[in-house]
Amino acid sequence: MRRPRPEAPALPSPRPPAPRRAAAALLAVLLAGAPPAAGAARADEAFVTSQPAETLSVVDLASRRVVATLAIAGKPAGIAVSPDGRRAFVTSPDGKALTIVDAAARRVERRVEVGGGPLGVAVHPSGSPAYVADWYRHRVVAVDAASGRITGEVETGDSPSGLAVTPDGALLVSADRDSDQISLIDTASLTRLGTIATGKRPFGVTIDAGGRRAYVANVASNDITVVDLAARTVVATVAVGERPYAVALAGGLGFTTDQYAGTVTVFDLATFAKKAAIPVGDYPEGIDASRDGSEVYVASWEANTLSVIDTATLKVVKEIDMADGPRAFGLFVRRTD
Repeated sequence: MRRPRPEAPALPSPRPPAPRRAAAALLAVLLAGAPPAAGAARADEAFVTSQPAETLSVVDLASRRVVATLAIAGKPAGIAVSPDGRRAFVTSPDGKALTIVDAAARRVERRVEVGGGPLGVAVHPSGSPAYVADWYRHRVVAVDAASGRITGEVETGDSPSGLAVTPDGALLVSADRDSDQISLIDTASLTRLGTIATGKRPFGVTIDAGGRRAYVANVASNDITVVDLAARTVVATVAVGERPYAVALAGGLGFTTDQYAGTVTVFDLATFAKKAAIPVGDYPEGIDASRDGSEVYVASWEANTLSVIDTATLKVVKEIDMADGPRAFGLFVRRTD
């Protein structure tokens, strides 16, 4: 039976490990540090947080294998990989911290105490700063990537969760879950420019490659709010599956993880028409797309899997076993070239 759980940073009540989960955890340890296949170029990677397991798993996306596992204390949830692939940033809600990881070396550089309830995280296109959503103190904190120094903060609405930055780095968007809105934040001055009403309980937010539209997953109204960022207006509301958590964009399509439905809803970005509902593991949460848009990757909390979806056929082509409770909330695909 599927276990109810909040979207908030608080960890769900513990459950005894099933044999499947224990086997997945053992597999991750055995494969940790394994090199790519002989003669193969190093493929792009997925950096997947597993909250109960307190780990960050690195998945080689070509071989579909876990190739490294890092211990991250404090129930890690949020993840953001810098656009250049140099660093990964991991939030730990229970640890009140941001962990900065050297992504290429696969080692922890430093751990920054940010206080409150750090959840969502995003990175400026330049690679610094990282922006951390503080669920409990209703703010976003900016952290310098190289030094770990907190350089500023800005007030948001209640319970900020997902964060996204426009490709030009000028605008930061915060999904303010308990205010039913997004906040628009100027990154240069770290000031809030305004707010836009969304559906009920916005959680994940994704911005398109052109920086024109934001797609906001509303967990309580079962829909996606599509926002024109320049006009600051809502251009569409797209009905999706039950309890939508986050959105990925690929090949002119939107892909939304539906927590309670155990599906990924696919919709057309031009017409907003529904194209498919793809069954994945129980409690799908984090979702991201490959750089070429050919694949979408889905972390399923209850199934302990990372599903690989072919965006041409809209079918799951691979399930990769993960450590217990993969969440991967944020942009978790890392470029390696």
